[in-house]
Amino acid sequence: MTTAGNRAAAALLVPLVAGAVVSVALGVYGSLHTPTGVAINVAGFSGPQSVKAWLATVVVVLAIVQLLSALAMYGKLGRNAPAWVSPVHRWSGRLAFLVSIPVALHCLYALGFQTFDTRVLLHSLLGCFFYGAFVAKMLLLRKDGAPAWSLPVLGGLVFTGLVGLWLSASLWFFTQSGLTF
Repeated sequence: MTTAGNRAAAALLVPLVAGAVVSVALGVYGSLHTPTGVAINVAGFSGPQSVKAWLATVVVVLAIVQLLSALAMYGKLGRNAPAWVSPVHRWSGRLAFLVSIPVALHCLYALGFQTFDTRVLLHSLLGCFFYGAFVAKMLLLRKDGAPAWSLPVLGGLVFTGLVGLWLSASLWFFTQSGLTF
């Protein structure tokens, strides 16, 4: 491996290891913690699952803004991105993260890591994966020497994990109970 290759590997090592540690720690905590059944509820919603489904939907919409703004910043939408795209990308990401916190806390604290059926097991695994990938991506943002492909790949993994989470919980919830609050 070349010196540049060694630097690139070293730049990836800490973010990827930290992400893996977060994923495993969440899974271990979720499986050892006794679920409480309720962690969040907001007035006007029919219950905690409804709050969780709608907040997760807001996060997915913000993630789509993230995807489109990232594509614009990387020049994949045909022309140079306007100056406002970068702040929109940063702030939509910050807002998505903040909105995701009550959802994650509800999943982890109220429900824990569950394995009673395939959908729920997949959702539990995706939740751990998502936050691990998110941590790795955030740590990689300011890392000098990281390969150019690594940030878009980690961003894609974060987005894919989030969409998988939404499909395995929010979409399932909406198909079971409708689009009610």
